[in-house]
Amino acid sequence: MKLLLIAASLLVFAPQGDLKSIYVDHDKVAAAITGNGGNLATGADYAISIAKRTAAGQVEIHDKETDTFYVLDGEATFITGGTMIGGRVRSANQQVGTEIQGGTVNHLTKGDVIVIPAGMPHWFKEVPKPFTYYMVKVIKP
Repeated sequence: MKLLLIAASLLVFAPQGDLKSIYVDHDKVAAAITGNGGNLATGADYAISIAKRTAAGQVEIHDKETDTFYVLDGEATFITGGTMIGGRVRSANQQVGTEIQGGTVNHLTKGDVIVIPAGMPHWFKEVPKPFTYYMVKVIKP
């Protein structure tokens, strides 16, 4: 039994291949924030970007992506949950629609964080001021 536990711990703590950290320097981040946004880093199971909005958007459902937003500037009325109306498949594991029935109304402003689990409808319903946010997508296999 003791040997089995030692073998299991060696597997858990064994080197995980060619792991590399990802570094994005402050100039690239600042350029994305002050410019039009953009991708900062992407991997098989994540995507990190700066996004900008100046108007409302379509309802979205990402079947395999959990979104986390950190609001850098601006404000928006953001609806999460409920039922998507007028939905259609945009691409694999991605659906869009025209509105949400029900759901939770969130008034997002600078400094707020919101997490939208994979499979949950979400919608930028109103964007009265230009809205800039740091976005992390965690992608399920």
